[in-house]
Amino acid sequence: MIIPIRCFSCGKPIAAAYEEFRQRTEKEDPKKVMEELGIRKYCCRRMLISHVNLLDDVSKFSV
Repeated sequence: MIIPIRCFSCGKPIAAAYEEFRQRTEKEDPKKVMEELGIRKYCCRRMLISHVNLLDDVSKFSV
């Protein structure tokens, strides 16, 4: 639901890069953006690419 703070595999902090990644990938190539943000390992890249923000969907059902 919320981007994990650290990569599950290597432990590198990735949450700080997520917002900029999300905004920039609307107009730029994701590969280029990740290189510029310093996300070079495959495990960290998959954390950003595969993340789906479900917070808005789940919040509809809160009391």
